[in-house]
Amino acid sequence: MEFLGYTNFAFVVFLVSFHSLSACSQSVSEDHEFNYDEETRRGPSRWGTLKPEWRTCSDGRKQSPIDIGTVQVNSELGELQRNYTSAQAILRNRTEDVAVVWSGDAGNITINGTTYRVVNCHWHSPSEHTINGIRFPLEIHVVHLGPQNKTAVVGILYRYGMPDCFIHSISSSILSLGMGDQNLGPINPESIGFPGSSYYRYNGSLTTPPCSENVIWTVFRQPMTVTRPQIEALQAVLPPQNRNNSRPTQPLNNRTVLFRPRRSIFT
Repeated sequence: MEFLGYTNFAFVVFLVSFHSLSACSQSVSEDHEFNYDEETRRGPSRWGTLKPEWRTCSDGRKQSPIDIGTVQVNSELGELQRNYTSAQAILRNRTEDVAVVWSGDAGNITINGTTYRVVNCHWHSPSEHTINGIRFPLEIHVVHLGPQNKTAVVGILYRYGMPDCFIHSISSSILSLGMGDQNLGPINPESIGFPGSSYYRYNGSLTTPPCSENVIWTVFRQPMTVTRPQIEALQAVLPPQNRNNSRPTQPLNNRTVLFRPRRSIFT
């Protein structure tokens, strides 16, 4: 009864807020440089033609997202080293997505001895990565910047189920989000939730222009749960052409996807 009560309440709040949110989101400039609607001629298949510096979106050989199918098991991969802390954050409508942006130092992750500082997290619905051709209703990207303009992104998939605690904690800010930033106060990235210790690792790109191929991807195998009203709230504040903001999967092009299996407690 508690879950049903929360879902019904969230859905009612969503319906009440939807009309005002729609009016706001539709007023967003139609001249945004790219979007996800192919009928506007600025959708994903044309990103590489919109600007010379975006040609990698069309010509790149290490593009993201991908369908994760055949993998190479690598038991030597360690657990993702996270060193997060609370820092001031804002909620921002970036037109192509809703993002939590840290204005202070919220910590970092370490991959292969390199430290990457967390800068934002944002959502794509439906998911951008797929597992054996299966697409999930939502995916969060936790973006980190490292030296020499390198990027490390942690991807976490969601399936329908119980409400996601992190989204719930900022739900009032999401429902009232316009084009101005909303202060969230101190947020610890750890509160996003990182499911288990098993993940996929591959070299790829940003999934939005300029599609730079300087990204090391970590995609957790185990999904988290989210409700349909939570996803609809994230979509409602975006312009119509970006409410389904997932780029299609890209060719693997002979790249290797590593898989870190869950370690047994008996080994």
